[in-house]
Amino acid sequence: MGERAAYPSDLTDEQWAVVGPFLRAWKDRHPSVSGHQGRYELREIVNSIFYQNRTGCQWAYLPHDLPPKSATYYYFALWRDDGTDQVIHDLLRCQAREKAGRREDPTAVVLDTQSIRAANHVPAATTGKDAAKKVPGRKRGLAVDALGLIIAVVVTAASVTDNSIGVRLLDNVVAHTPTVTKAWVDAGFKDDVQIHGAINGIDVEQVRRSDTTAGFVPVKRRWVVEQTNGTLMLHRRLVREYESRPASAVSRTWWASTANLVRRLTGTATASWRDPGRQR
Repeated sequence: MGERAAYPSDLTDEQWAVVGPFLRAWKDRHPSVSGHQGRYELREIVNSIFYQNRTGCQWAYLPHDLPPKSATYYYFALWRDDGTDQVIHDLLRCQAREKAGRREDPTAVVLDTQSIRAANHVPAATTGKDAAKKVPGRKRGLAVDALGLIIAVVVTAASVTDNSIGVRLLDNVVAHTPTVTKAWVDAGFKDDVQIHGAINGIDVEQVRRSDTTAGFVPVKRRWVVEQTNGTLMLHRRLVREYESRPASAVSRTWWASTANLVRRLTGTATASWRDPGRQR
């Protein structure tokens, strides 16, 4: 990291010790044809991605002491397209589950969707309007385990139904985590999701919210995924949909979750705006 002052989103030495081995292994498998090692350290590339995710800044507004867009986007797009972002995330998720006394892979997931307003430059061809929530933009679907750790991510136009997203989430869960045999969903996921789950050996159960209890009441099973959505909202790049490609929005979600996993594994936290001078 050199002599520059650290940003709150930067990886500490302890955190880099968790992430670094995966990226160094990736680098060893992808040597430059010319033998050039690159101008910027991979740790600084990750710091740049974390900074943008956390602050929500535009590419042109990346601080001058971080790698510029040309370098940061090169690796961001490369890791998005070859799946490295999810591979690193999933390996860290397995470590976090083991640390919590769980098996590496879960047997149950919770599904949910969240509609996100899109910025005005996001292509209309990949956006729509959520008819129920009246939100124009995109919809982010998550499948999380009992700890709230992300198993699958799907990003679509907000006009796509929860049913369609649920089917895609289950397909991703089956492809990457075949140990899952149970899924909990809300009332927005209809029979199609339950049928698709049954075909793939997953028992899909609706957990309905009570209409008789006043005020906020955490819903059994479902509160876990809602908590995960709330944690993702700490990353301002995810509060509004800025990405031209849905695949980039998925990658942003993986990196935000990776930042959370690294803090979980090292017992650290990013200082919030409430206490900006405190590093824990």
